[in-house]
Amino acid sequence: MANDPAVIREILHNARTIAVVGMSDKPWRASHNIGRYLRENGYRVLPVNPALNEVLGMKCYPDLDAAQAAAKAETGAGIDTVDVFRASEFVPQIVDDVIRLGVSYLWLQDEVVHDEAVARARAAGVKCVQNDCIFREHARMAAEE
Repeated sequence: MANDPAVIREILHNARTIAVVGMSDKPWRASHNIGRYLRENGYRVLPVNPALNEVLGMKCYPDLDAAQAAAKAETGAGIDTVDVFRASEFVPQIVDDVIRLGVSYLWLQDEVVHDEAVARARAAGVKCVQNDCIFREHARMAAEE
């Protein structure tokens, strides 16, 4: 299932708060660098990783519920986008959380694919991208503007 370029543009233009699920504190990991890139490019990043307390000076949340509560407490608005750096087998549970929490957008990074869960998210009104890199798409779009 191909990603819709209009959805990619919409996510990158409209999202302000991005929960990065599986963000690492290891500088050689893509999740670490992409989380940093998103923060440096004006997005509010909420790292989600139950094994960590902090990443790049940002408080790390154990799950999406805690990240959503923090986002709402700080700004009154919740998470706009969930960016997933987890194995595909974890996507169905993440989709359950995204739907339950009312998150508008779901982005599954390179090699993270779960057609059934994405179809369920889309049926619930969540706009989705899978098997693509949010950094690469953001950089490409910025270069075009």
